[in-house]
Amino acid sequence: MTHTPMAAVWEELGGDPALLPGVSTVARAGALEAALPVRALARACVGACALAAAELGARRAGLARVPRVSVDDGAVATAFVSERHLRIDGRAPLNFAPLSRFWRTADGWVRTHANYPHHRARLLHALGAADDAGPEDVAALLAGRSAREIEETVYAAGGLAVALRTSKEWASHAQGLALAERPLIEWGGSARRAAPVDSSVSAGEDRPGARRGRGLGPLSGDGVLLPAAGVRVLDLTRVIAGPVATRTLALLGADVLRVDAPQLPEDPDAHADTGFGKRSTLLDLAADRRAFDELLASADVVVTGYRPGALDRFGLSPEALAERCPGLVVAQVTAWGAYGPWGGRRGFDSLVQVATGIAVAEGSPERPGALPAQALDHGTGYLLAAAVLRALTEREERGHGAVVRLALARTAMWLTDGIGREEEPGTVPGSSTSGAVPGSLAFDAVPDPSAGDPYDRPDAWLSERVAPVGLLAHALPPVTFAGGPADWSRPPGRWGTDPARWS
Repeated sequence: MTHTPMAAVWEELGGDPALLPGVSTVARAGALEAALPVRALARACVGACALAAAELGARRAGLARVPRVSVDDGAVATAFVSERHLRIDGRAPLNFAPLSRFWRTADGWVRTHANYPHHRARLLHALGAADDAGPEDVAALLAGRSAREIEETVYAAGGLAVALRTSKEWASHAQGLALAERPLIEWGGSARRAAPVDSSVSAGEDRPGARRGRGLGPLSGDGVLLPAAGVRVLDLTRVIAGPVATRTLALLGADVLRVDAPQLPEDPDAHADTGFGKRSTLLDLAADRRAFDELLASADVVVTGYRPGALDRFGLSPEALAERCPGLVVAQVTAWGAYGPWGGRRGFDSLVQVATGIAVAEGSPERPGALPAQALDHGTGYLLAAAVLRALTEREERGHGAVVRLALARTAMWLTDGIGREEEPGTVPGSSTSGAVPGSLAFDAVPDPSAGDPYDRPDAWLSERVAPVGLLAHALPPVTFAGGPADWSRPPGRWGTDPARWS
């Protein structure tokens, strides 16, 4: 069997390789075209997530066969730029603020991120600029300075700026070296990857320490298979990667409650894009700790996306959570990893692309470039959801929780150095078969490989619905499997307006 990107991801997830031929691809020319194999990354991340969902659904529903999975390049490409397709009463959101961009420096290029007001203020303070400084003012200040000096000065002030590097330069950087020693998907706690779970064990048996769906079956009233029905997810994430993961878990039936601090408002447009299927509440972890602890006591999953160390002072590091709550699945996503000299730094997809050589690979001799999507965010988000689903499947079998970590910069290095070119159109990873696999769950028959129409318009993968914030035009979910949900059960509500309790 060819070791394709999908197979590599599934192996890191600890999945049964016998299930891989149950995944097929509808390939579409023009989807996520780039110098780097972005389409292969996107297919693998979404395909692994869908297969993990189908596997968990089959396990919980007691099915003999894992539902077939189809990955459509059109759906994937549309979902990977969901923030660009979002319309709120016809209005398109602003995805990057005026000071979030590339800048010429004395010796190269630097990119800044200033979408949030507090990051903009810190950037201007670090540069000695006036509070009302605009792009022309900042350009003049940066033109005579070194890119690396700007990077260190702005980060020291709590802002965000990253100097342009080649992939070779990043590979020799101390943070790049630290990341290279880690797997793409890092497991800790009881669920450290060993051998795949024995899929022949029947679903539905209680195990000590397991927190199990509160008696809710995985089949909805209209027969839709919802693998995560009854699973309670505390969502402590922001921006894209973490919210994409929890948005996906909400699609699959999880009760997802996003918790934000009142003093850190979220961009309402970002919440409208990633808030599908969720509820959103506000809690000050210092003042409202009792309310948070009550939520945590009955949570099945906690997903965090803050800078490493930011939650530690509240006793909410992944290790502390796992020790406090046996059976809990803890998933953490960071920009640079939770280790190495940059382990405590803030970061965003656009900045990680600059540091790791992606902006050089996608650019020209005259100017750095970018991927056709914030693919590190979206890809890592689907990988994180896949890891949570696999951990829940293992918890069904073994009764223990798990700690899983992913980093945008590690995903970037997989894209630049490890993923290889994408496979030919067809099933992933090889020719399909059907029927039972001895000693494991079987998979449904997969239709013949197909090459779809070229991807030139996203219309087939967009939908509209009325939400509390207005009429939303939005991308449909790319994670699909036979019998599974085609859309979220509810639109996003207004940020921070739900009570701090489970449904």
